[in-house]
Amino acid sequence: MSAAEQVALAHYRQRRQLIDALAAVARRAWRRVDRDDIARSWAAQLVEVVALTNAAQLAAARTADDYLDQVLDVQGINPAREGRLVPASVAGVASDGRTLAGLLYEPAVGTLSAIKAGADVDRALAGGYALLDMMVRTQLADAGRTADQVALAARRHVGGYVRMVVGNTCGRCVVLAGKWYRYNAGFRRHPRCDCIHVPASEDTGRDIRTNPRAWFDSLSAAEQDKQFTKAGAQAIRDGGDISQVVNARRGAYGLTPAGARITAEEARAIRGGRARGRLEAVDVYGRQLFVTNEGVTTRGLAGRRLGARDGSKQGRYRAAKTPRLMPESIYQIAGNDRAEALRLLKRFGYII
Repeated sequence: MSAAEQVALAHYRQRRQLIDALAAVARRAWRRVDRDDIARSWAAQLVEVVALTNAAQLAAARTADDYLDQVLDVQGINPAREGRLVPASVAGVASDGRTLAGLLYEPAVGTLSAIKAGADVDRALAGGYALLDMMVRTQLADAGRTADQVALAARRHVGGYVRMVVGNTCGRCVVLAGKWYRYNAGFRRHPRCDCIHVPASEDTGRDIRTNPRAWFDSLSAAEQDKQFTKAGAQAIRDGGDISQVVNARRGAYGLTPAGARITAEEARAIRGGRARGRLEAVDVYGRQLFVTNEGVTTRGLAGRRLGARDGSKQGRYRAAKTPRLMPESIYQIAGNDRAEALRLLKRFGYII
């Protein structure tokens, strides 16, 4: 691990302590909700939760300038800045622009909606807590990342950052890890994402590379299956390109990409509603198969391999007529024929 990575990891651990402490406060507050008067009792608890979330965001933001100074210094980059970050500017607000109070009241709304729809009260309250935990963790991490990026923008001698994955990360983050981004590039993340910025020049960033395949190989087979699904992990083990496999799942029917805000679909899933995020089979020439619309135009590898045509003269890219199969369906079709599975993985753009 490089010196820059060590500094970044220490920075992450400091932030993670704040996140865990805030999550513990939120858990205790939710336990005090009166099951017979959920809305009023949560509104009373919310005063403390919002105040402490704001304070935690402020504390996280205050570490940004010192972190930038240290991580740039160990890379031999001049840490001089045009100005200092104002920590309060990134605290006290949700990452989607709402007030913290408005955002953090949603678990009560979700719980009441679930009860109204027929859910058991205990189950509905558990779903509300899951949503609350996700929210406070995400909002604190977002405030810290925003502070880091603002502090980075103030350093004229550094052009960007490398995305570093930490902890038990997900496949969507792994394929983005180790890449160098300009200082003003948005930091793509999902709820509960732990990834962090490591400020670096385009040259020194090579020392902070996270190799997605090496990370995949470091996991046990069970962990690989859990992070990428059994079929997706098997496709990678068979030689599939990890980015192709993960990105295909992003556009699969029945999947929704992770966004900055907890969506209504995610909230319903948390409350025990319909399981959005699972694959759904569609009819393909009379057979129920899993397909994706990701990468099926001429701009995508799979699209070119499947015969997509360039319709750019009309200002659009036409998708291939042949549906792009997901790894699940490829293995279903190939059965125990490894050669056929590999042929299909290549045809549908999972192996390059």
